[in-house]
Amino acid sequence: MASAGTAPPPTSDLKRVVAASLVGTTVEWYDFFLYGSAAALVFNKLFFPDSDPLVGTLLSFLTYAVGFAARPVGALVFGHYGDRLGRKKLLVLSLLMMGGATFAIGLMPTHATIGTAAPLLLTVLRLVQGFALGGEWGGAVLLVSEHGDARRRGFWASWPQTGAPAGQLLATGVLALLTATMSDATFEAWGWRIPFLLSGVLVLLGLWIRLSVDESPVFKEALARAEARKAAEPGLVEKMPLVAVLRHHWRDVLVAMGARMAENISYYVITAFILVYATEQVNLSRQTALNAVLIASAIHFAVIPLWGALSDRVGRRPVYLLGAAGIGVWAFPFFALTDTGSFGGLLLAVTVGLVFHGAMYAPQAAFFAEMFATRMRYSGASIGAQFSSVAAGAPAPLIATALLADFGSSTPIALYVIAAALLTLVAVGAAKETRQRDLTEFDRDVPGGPGGDRAPETAPAP
Repeated sequence: MASAGTAPPPTSDLKRVVAASLVGTTVEWYDFFLYGSAAALVFNKLFFPDSDPLVGTLLSFLTYAVGFAARPVGALVFGHYGDRLGRKKLLVLSLLMMGGATFAIGLMPTHATIGTAAPLLLTVLRLVQGFALGGEWGGAVLLVSEHGDARRRGFWASWPQTGAPAGQLLATGVLALLTATMSDATFEAWGWRIPFLLSGVLVLLGLWIRLSVDESPVFKEALARAEARKAAEPGLVEKMPLVAVLRHHWRDVLVAMGARMAENISYYVITAFILVYATEQVNLSRQTALNAVLIASAIHFAVIPLWGALSDRVGRRPVYLLGAAGIGVWAFPFFALTDTGSFGGLLLAVTVGLVFHGAMYAPQAAFFAEMFATRMRYSGASIGAQFSSVAAGAPAPLIATALLADFGSSTPIALYVIAAALLTLVAVGAAKETRQRDLTEFDRDVPGGPGGDRAPETAPAP
């Protein structure tokens, strides 16, 4: 009989799992990116009104970066309980936390009403958002990776990844619609609250779909082996997933962190910082910048599954390396096209950048999932992905804005992106190819014997 790691589930079941992960990640990323767009467009005026406009933007992006600081904590907590209790329960919790925080931001008083308490409350809610997202990504991609068959894992696991451009598309689209139909004064007075309050409706939809799917069969099989092992040898207790990851998979964690550098930094430069650069430096309108990101995000959404399918044919590493090299080469043309001051130039710059980004982002889900054994997979994938975000995505808009303020030029920003691309090329180049790895068989091959849950994850009781 084929194992859960190799036998493809019924297509209808797999599609339901993919839909549940995609809807959930879309809502979570909508909430997260909405904050980033609002930070670039209005939060500097609403919560830091006494500052110079560019300094206000820096402070606004600083609260944006705080959300990234909470993501590793979320990765540790959600990863631990996700490896112990299962993927589904933790995904429901992450969705509720993210949606609740975003809805609360839409109800918040501004600096004009409560003074310095406003940015403090904003920072707390941003921390909750980051904590929730730190636990969301790993569970969503693992739920799909562990349901699907190995032959098309890259394709199916890339669909939760499309939640990022889908969330970006939704957030930017709502903001673009509001800015097109409202005056700047109206939008800054109350219009900005609408997309945050809309999150409440989206969360209910996400919960309805997410609660309808089953737990990962690969996880249930690994959990059953662990329970059988405990029953046969009562003197053994499980190690914490984090301890097992750091002992047996520390190289994989470092590879994942390095792989994220170019992907994470480039994405936030292309989608968040560009709103500042296009409006403040090139003097394009807010609507023009939002429309460019909107259209490019739609194309980004479309190409991610194509890159994921290609990784099933040629491997995760070749596709990932192509994306990292491409984003490095595109750094200078990206700003040169934006500097033309035309909508076409900006659209081409953002679109090509996101296509290269997709080549890294699409295979990332399967690539990271295939690095770790099942009972430490949520922890390992989440730690590798989210700890790197503190050094990559978190400060990216902040660093780019500071470089622009200091040098008045895009050159140091382009060099910053190129440096990240080189780091990712080294990390992925040093990794092993994982495309043909069977997740269940990998559990059995973990040092320590059958089940993959004994030596790396258990130890004699004291």
